[in-house]
Amino acid sequence: MSAAATLDLDLEVFQGPFDLLLTLVLREEVDLLEVDLAEIVVAYVDHLERTGELDLEVTTEFLVLIAAMLELKSRLMLPAEEEPEPELEPAEAAEELLARMLEYRRHRGAAEFLLGRLREEEGYRYRSAPLPAHLRRVSVDTAEQAYEPEALGKAIGGLLGVPPEPDFRHVFKPIVSVEQRLAHLRELLSRKSRFDFDEAVQGADRMTEAVTLFALLELYKRGEASWEQEQTFGPITVTTR
Repeated sequence: MSAAATLDLDLEVFQGPFDLLLTLVLREEVDLLEVDLAEIVVAYVDHLERTGELDLEVTTEFLVLIAAMLELKSRLMLPAEEEPEPELEPAEAAEELLARMLEYRRHRGAAEFLLGRLREEEGYRYRSAPLPAHLRRVSVDTAEQAYEPEALGKAIGGLLGVPPEPDFRHVFKPIVSVEQRLAHLRELLSRKSRFDFDEAVQGADRMTEAVTLFALLELYKRGEASWEQEQTFGPITVTTR
């Protein structure tokens, strides 16, 4: 927040920060004709003397705001009959001045927003120049070797090499075909015309059970067998055709 915004005023018609006075004037909650602008300028000069700091950007901002208020107040004070023929009517000129002040405040807010974003991203910007010598923790000239070149090269070479193919010989992988399970089902159907599916897969693993189900579907497709299941998750009964 600028020094102009935090400037405390003690006037006859207003007491508080300068920024609040601007807001009240723009909202027409304070009559600008009753505001003594000279006292505001004197208060700002006293503020500069107390702080001992002169920021040209802040001072320029204050001068622009005071000049706009002076122009607006002069238009309100001049009588209509003595005022020369202006290009705009007094009300239109006042509205234009207020529009300029509002636009200035919008640009000022946008500039403060962009400045805040720039400060937030300072830690993510990369330096294009090397770090100055007086800021380096360790000088390049006095840096010592931390790794053996041969050991480092061997380690990197191991990462770049293609690993060997994994050995799956210790993993048991049962192999069963649909033709084998078809023969098994047909053999059961030749001995008895009706049996349960659990009987056909008794003692088999999950892979064999799945292949046996495919074989049963193949028998149904060829019209050699059919099945029925009276209830959900109940036994499946296979019958010959």
